[in-house]
Order: sequence, then C-alpha cells, then structure tokens
Amino acid sequence: MRKRKVLFVCVGNAFRSQMAEAFANAYGSGLVQAESAGIAPVLAVPEITKTLMREKGIEMDGHFPKALVHMDLKSYDVIVNMSGMPVRAPEGVEVLNWNVADPVGAGEKVMREVRDEIERRVTGLLIRLRRGQRQ
Repeated sequence: MRKRKVLFVCVGNAFRSQMAEAFANAYGSGLVQAESAGIAPVLAVPEITKTLMREKGIEMDGHFPKALVHMDLKSYDVIVNMSGMPVRAPEGVEVLNWNVADPVGAGEKVMREVRDEIERRVTGLLIRLRRGQRQ
C-alpha cells in the first residue's frame, strides 16, 4: 500500500498544522507522509509548540513554517484545512475542513486542549485512511 500524502493547513503554520503534521507522521508511519503549510506563515515555529509536543513524546526539530502558495496541491491525496478560510484543491484531492480553534495568544491550558483535539482528529483520520475510506 502506498503512503497517502496529507497536507495540514492553518493560518500561520505555527501551531495547529505543525502539530497535526507531527502527530500524523509519528502515528501514521508507513501509512501517510504528512506536511503542513500556512496561508500567512510566521517566521519560525514557536518554542511553546515544540514544548507541548515534547509532552507527547514527539520532537519537532527541523520543523519550519511553509507557505501554502508554494505547495503543489495536486500532489496530495488529502488536504486538512484548519484555517477557517476556503482552500481550493485540484479535482481528486479530498479536502477536510476541521473547525479547530486557533490557540495563538491563549494560555497553555487552552493550547494543550487544542493539541489534544488535534491528536484525536489526526488519529481518527489515520484510522479512516487505514480502512481506505473517504469522508
């Protein structure tokens, strides 16, 4: 079975999409190749993002923000949009819109809640992909 290519998108590619990418690659090894991008990417992944993922045993060394406009959208099987803005994909690319709150500027408690929600959603997506289902 070939790896499914999944792109996670949020606004700044600093928190939500970076975490989703890290969870998907950690939990879906052999099943997916995950990447992330932002509509308006920040300059660097914040240290708090890395710290909160370390709490889950996932290192994010080497992660950096990427711009959605530089991604080859037709190369993905699934695009998961958490930006709250429309993301258009080429025909044949499945787009999932996840309503996940942007925790930037919130306290660590909220950030952990969002991280855990992303982990649950990514796990559900991986189960669905493993079963070969489309939404």
